[in-house]
This record gives sequence, C-alpha cells and structure tokens, in this order.
Amino acid sequence: MNDKNQETNPPARPLADVRVIDMGQYIAGPGAAMVLAELGARVIKIEPPEGDQARHIGRYGESMIRAYSRGKQSIALDLKSEAGRDIAWRLIAGSDVVIQNLRPGAVEALGLGAAAVRERFPRIIHLSISGFGDQGPSSGRPGYDIAAQAESGLMSVTGEPDRLPQKVGVPIIDAAAAHLGAQAVLAALHGRARTGVGETLRTSLLEVAMHLQATTWCDYLGGAPEPVRIGDGQPHNAPAAEVVPTRDGHIVLSAYAQEHWARLCRVMGREALATDPRFATNALRVRHREELRLVLREHFAAYSSEECVALLSRHQIVVGFVRGYAQVLESADVQASGILVEAADADGAGYRSLALPYRLGDAPRAAPGAAPACGADTDRLLGELGLSPDEIDQLRRAGAVA
Repeated sequence: MNDKNQETNPPARPLADVRVIDMGQYIAGPGAAMVLAELGARVIKIEPPEGDQARHIGRYGESMIRAYSRGKQSIALDLKSEAGRDIAWRLIAGSDVVIQNLRPGAVEALGLGAAAVRERFPRIIHLSISGFGDQGPSSGRPGYDIAAQAESGLMSVTGEPDRLPQKVGVPIIDAAAAHLGAQAVLAALHGRARTGVGETLRTSLLEVAMHLQATTWCDYLGGAPEPVRIGDGQPHNAPAAEVVPTRDGHIVLSAYAQEHWARLCRVMGREALATDPRFATNALRVRHREELRLVLREHFAAYSSEECVALLSRHQIVVGFVRGYAQVLESADVQASGILVEAADADGAGYRSLALPYRLGDAPRAAPGAAPACGADTDRLLGELGLSPDEIDQLRRAGAVA
C-alpha cells in the first residue's frame, strides 16, 4: 500500500460499536482485549488503584503494558469497596464484553463473576482465562505461561536430549491465549447478532498449550511413541528444521520430501548424495542424521546466511535466516509488512509496537495510541456516568477510585 492510501484511508474498525471491559492482568486477558481494540472496539481497562500487576515487575512488565494496553482507557477502582463495585457495574451495564484472567475465584469473590454478570445482563459476553480450567482438581491453582508449558508436555519436547527441559524463549502460551480468547469473543458476538443472547466463554492456558501442539498430540494419540527432546531437527524427517552454521551465523532448512532432497543435492553440486545408500530415502536420512548434518555443515559454512537464503530460495527450498532481534528489524520483509507501528501518546511522543499480524482489505493497519497510565481516564469515565467533579473527589478521598 502506498503512502497516499495510508493518509486517505482510515484503518478498518469492524468492532466500532462494541465496548469491552478489560479486568485482566499481565498478558492473556489484556491481550485478548487489545485484539478487540485494534479491530475498533472501545476498551476500558479496570485496574486496582495500584495498577495492573505488570506495572510492578520491572522493565519487562512495563513492556507488557506497552504491548497489550494500547488504545485503551484506564480507570482505577477499588473493587473491594462497595462504591468501586458500583462503578464497575455501571460500566459493565453499557458494555458488550467482559474479559478477565485474575487468579481463580477472584472475580467471583467480588461478585463480578460470569454468572453474576450474565444474570443481570444476559447480552454480555464474558470471557475468563484461567491457568488450568474450571473443571479439574487444579482449577484453584494460579497458572502462568511457564506452568502451562510444563504441564502440557511442551517443555518435555523442547531442548537438547541430554539437557534439562526448556521453555520456549517467550511467553507464547499467554500470547496465544490472548488471540484465541479474542477469537472466541468474535464468534460469540456473531452468535449474539442472531440470537440476542450473550455467552459465557472459558479457556485456560493448559488447553491453549495443548492445542498449539495438536499435530504432535494427534501423532501420539494415534499410537506413535512418546515424543522426546531432540534439539533441532524433526524426529521423523530429515533434513527437516535443521539448524546449519554459516559463515556469519545460522540458517534453518528443510528438504525432506524426496523431490526437495534431490534438488538440494543439485544445489550443493553433490547430486550423488541423492542416491547415496545412507541418504536415498527419508527413513535412511533419519537413521544417518548425524552424517547428513556433517555434509550440510561442511557445505554451507563457506556462505553467509543471506547468501544461503538467496541460493536455496531461488531453487524453492525452504530456508530461514536465524535472526536476532536487531537483524529482524533490518529484514526487508518485516519492513514491507507494516507490522511495526507507532503508538503515539497525547503529547505526540510514544513508542514503536506491533500491530495485529493480518490486514483487513486495503485499509492501513490500526495503530492505537500509547498505553495509558493507571487511572488516566478515571475522571473522564466517571463524568460520562454522570458523576460531578465533587462526587468524583469524594470517591477519590474515600479510596474507591484513583
């Protein structure tokens, strides 16, 4: 899309008539609300007077706020006070969606659980994201991303075979739960348009973590051996997801289909390898994986990573340059995608962030404003509810709002 189109066409806002109450903390709940905000919804983030817990865990926590609270309004309420809960109810009354991922039982203890909300407002869609679901013996356990990685089997298959199980390098389960939670909300909004009735939605980090491994789980459930850690590569194919050193870094490549393997051999100028007794079939290549890796390493060590990508891509072989974050920003593909956006604040400053990983037609990507400070919109939102400045001041002195 050219600059002129970006200047004249506004971002698509399919959820412009939807209002969302975000009662979440950290990533999963706020992230689901953030997806809806980028699709045009008005999102009101209800925080305790001290703020989302992510605001208090250092730099990475602040990055959670910057990433997942852009474009929202923040109101700080003491939900343990009757006055604070009354304001929350008034905000909920004018909303379409409520999202929460607080510790198990927390919203219920406040009287703001799904059953209470939907009894009063049947049209509301209420999404809860927990650690381990609400049916099993662990329903009361607090659950973070890392616990779901561990208990879903993901850590058992991540890492080197002779080392400790490893987590994925980023909180991928939290992030996936945010997008899948938003997906469930969108389905419920569509359903409500037909029935006029909202929905109670529940998901958990454990279920999301298992769902992300669907192929491996289906393989195991179908009778395959227990999956194990093998480091790079894939257990049943070769070369597949092989990490290969280059002159200036690493690439990852896959060419396990017979046609692709023959093509790779031609590219390397080693056509005889295609019929070598060690490598003639996928099963043989798996059996002789270490010898195969030695061939690949010896050949590509003389090339730069960029040269490898250019060469292999030209011959339709799957390859990727293993980039660090600074190198990712230099990628022409990333720059062309438009996924990096500016999140501006009221004074024109702001920070770079990431947009949703898809576009709607020819509209430019949404670029919601910078994440608000805790309680930045308290007075404005209370004013919209009809409270006078004196009433707001009284609530603030009583500690019900901040």
